[in-house]
Amino acid sequence: MENVSIVRNFILVGFNESFSYRITLFSLTLLYYCMILFFNISLIAIIISDEDLHEPMYILLCSFCFNELYGTTGFYPKFLLDLLSPAPEISYAGCLLQAFVMYSFACCELSILAVMAYDRYLAICRPLHYHSLMSKRRLSQLVCFSWLTPFCIFSINVGLTSRLKLCGNNLQKLFCVNWVIVKLACSEADTFSNQAIAYCIILIYCFHGFFIIWSYMHLIRTCVRSKDDSRKFMQTCVPHLTSLLTFAVTTTFDLMFMRFGFAGLPQDFQNFISLEFLLISPFVNPLIYGFKLSKIRNRILRLVREGGK
Repeated sequence: MENVSIVRNFILVGFNESFSYRITLFSLTLLYYCMILFFNISLIAIIISDEDLHEPMYILLCSFCFNELYGTTGFYPKFLLDLLSPAPEISYAGCLLQAFVMYSFACCELSILAVMAYDRYLAICRPLHYHSLMSKRRLSQLVCFSWLTPFCIFSINVGLTSRLKLCGNNLQKLFCVNWVIVKLACSEADTFSNQAIAYCIILIYCFHGFFIIWSYMHLIRTCVRSKDDSRKFMQTCVPHLTSLLTFAVTTTFDLMFMRFGFAGLPQDFQNFISLEFLLISPFVNPLIYGFKLSKIRNRILRLVREGGK
């Protein structure tokens, strides 16, 4: 029983300064979450229902939207309940589950972005081999890779965290993440395995980032030689780049905040930094792809015209 935590619930300290306007915040958050659900589900429904969109790029976009739904569902419903609670807290098991969802969501996002970069590289730089290299079987393998890799890695990560003996239950955030739980470990607890896994995860996903950079170096080099390729790049790669930059900026801020902390900053500002990747990407990404990709945009306009008759 030495390695079993005696902590049964965590107190979410990040809510302390939010209670003065929690009803307003609840209403705005509920509206915002409904819009995220509407935009992502609409895009998924359009892609599934239109056979012309059953191409690798759109199937990957569909997977991307499913991941946005997965990550936001792991946060927003609990956050909305906490806004109505006089003392926001979360059970130990619930906290580990939410930590797993948050981390796997973020890393699955990067994995899908890496696969989408590979797809664009093949489509523009190797168009003659595109259909043979991006077959249905290969596409299925890549989608499974982008989902199963984060799930397997973070199952191990959260499993190691569950063995730690904790000497505190105050979480300085609005939701649970693995690193914040590990920081509550007692001084005698062995956190070496957790840190080793954390650095391995960082290394794995740095390789994802380097692969994306390598893909875009080849894409840009190819596109400057041809007007047709440049037009294809602007139409299909700009939304991907926008999503990638949004993800990189928001997650970098959150990681820096978790690792180094900024205790002197107002609590509300700290909360906003930690929530950026759950606020911006799930809302902005379906809008960018919906308006920028001509096939999806035309399909949306056709549905609007049909609905107006």
